[in-house]
Amino acid sequence: MPYFCIVEKQICILAIESSCDETSASVCINGEILSNHIAGQTVHERYGGVVPELASRAHMQNIVPVVHTALATAKCSMQDIDAVAFTQAPGLIGSLLVGAQFAKSMALALDKPLIAVHHMQAHVLANLIPEERPEFPFLCLTVSGGHTQIVVAHSPLRLEVIGETIDDAAGEAFDKTAKLLGLPYPGGPLVDKYAKEGNPEKFKFAEPQIPELNFSFSGLKTSVLYFLQAQTKEHPDFIKENLVDLCASVQHTIIRILLKKVKKAVQQTGIRQICIAGGVSANSGLRAQLQEAGRKHGWKTFIPPFQYCTDNAGMIAITAYYKYLAGQFADMEVSPSARSEW
Repeated sequence: MPYFCIVEKQICILAIESSCDETSASVCINGEILSNHIAGQTVHERYGGVVPELASRAHMQNIVPVVHTALATAKCSMQDIDAVAFTQAPGLIGSLLVGAQFAKSMALALDKPLIAVHHMQAHVLANLIPEERPEFPFLCLTVSGGHTQIVVAHSPLRLEVIGETIDDAAGEAFDKTAKLLGLPYPGGPLVDKYAKEGNPEKFKFAEPQIPELNFSFSGLKTSVLYFLQAQTKEHPDFIKENLVDLCASVQHTIIRILLKKVKKAVQQTGIRQICIAGGVSANSGLRAQLQEAGRKHGWKTFIPPFQYCTDNAGMIAITAYYKYLAGQFADMEVSPSARSEW
């Protein structure tokens, strides 16, 4: 059964994403994203990480102009909206509250349905936004700063997690390694940038042997830490002199761990439609090696455009569209949650 249904009326959804440090709004009409506006927060750079209180304040400053811009870009008015969607979980609770309360207020004022969306489900369904979409069922490797999962997507609203990290996420491994290397926040994209110039085979780091389809990245972080401590004790300029090779080697190790599990998931499920999602799916090394693995193993691979990899309201909007079709609406008592199971 096709997952794009024939809809007799025009369904216009306004979606809001505010789970961490990016305020985003998107307008979706009948499954097509017409706008996806994102306001970042540079205030956290001086602290080397996201400060929850500052993130919440920035969301309050950004949310009205972001929504206004999203509606204007889509050439829609408030009267055109059929439902208001928001990220309900997981995320920073203060940030989630800003988006949730704004969405509730707008839904009440317009007398329109409210749709609560799970952030990680939305990352997976970001693969349904481009014109070239996977067929169900498909496997999705979801990698972000807080999550690393392998998901079987049976349908837009039936997702099954078959593997996940037992400790740290891949994105956290990138960011913590970047910090050890003295790179400024956010460090993950800088590791990717320098890795392009380095030798990925120069240094070897630990690859935890975790059973089944689960992941672990805490051991890798420890391996990098001890290696750098030993080397800089002997050669104080070791990191500076070997930065690009260190970045390339760490990135190569993380990607190898991820793709080994994907290969195992394909063998166990027989599914050969493979997607990636989440902030780390913007990593150029991961994108290139997934495509290479697809050619080697005969997989059909799908990679979302960059704007739908990091936190964005477009992915919230596409998920809300399918929830609207299924009649999955929330009441005004729904509360955001920092942590939430699917």
